[in-house]
Amino acid sequence: MPAETEEQASIDPAAVLSARGLTKVYGAGASEVRALRGVDLDFAAGELAVLLGPSGSGKSTLLNILGGLDSPTEGDVLFHGESVTAYSERALTLYRRERVGFVFQFYNLIASLTAEENVALVTEISKNPLKPAEALELVGLGARTHHFPAELSGGEQQRVAIARAIAKRPEVLLCDEPTGALDSKTGVVVLEAIERVNRELGAVTVVITHNASIAAMAHRVIHMADGRISATELNETRLAPAEITW
Repeated sequence: MPAETEEQASIDPAAVLSARGLTKVYGAGASEVRALRGVDLDFAAGELAVLLGPSGSGKSTLLNILGGLDSPTEGDVLFHGESVTAYSERALTLYRRERVGFVFQFYNLIASLTAEENVALVTEISKNPLKPAEALELVGLGARTHHFPAELSGGEQQRVAIARAIAKRPEVLLCDEPTGALDSKTGVVVLEAIERVNRELGAVTVVITHNASIAAMAHRVIHMADGRISATELNETRLAPAEITW
């Protein structure tokens, strides 16, 4: 067995998902933009982490690389210690399809399909999925399974999007501004759905937000600035979403 490298030895053995030395450069020369500058992170099973930072700090770039939607210029993403960056195209597709759930600011539901049918799009290509109705029940929409997106509020549509993301039973749930298009009251309902999914499914859950108030519900708060981790903090006492105001 080959000896561990210094980088491998430094990875938390309990981590489900890790980033090591992640750097992302767009363009070249005078137009070069460094979106990430050597990011190191570990995420444990069942952790709910919030990423805070201004626009352009690298949050979305980091999330896209962790989820296999983008690749780093340098560095590595490791899933249970295995390099995602070294995956073949097929292995990367399976990683995104079976291991990672994505929730974005905009719901991307298919208007001609019911809530249940939108969720079924994922369950039909997953190995061991939740039933669509079960996933909708988990986000509090058990009574809305046969409604079309146009018959649902913005918050309900976002919860359908969460149900679709978690129906595959992902080990990693990545949420990019999931409350960004919602008012505070509706946003709290969406955050309650995310918190419940995190607690009951045990997925690593990472939430990007501009809203510093949301950080109070996290196990860990990660601050980003200029493509780097500028600070991290643990919440000794977490707030329930219903206790958060903004």
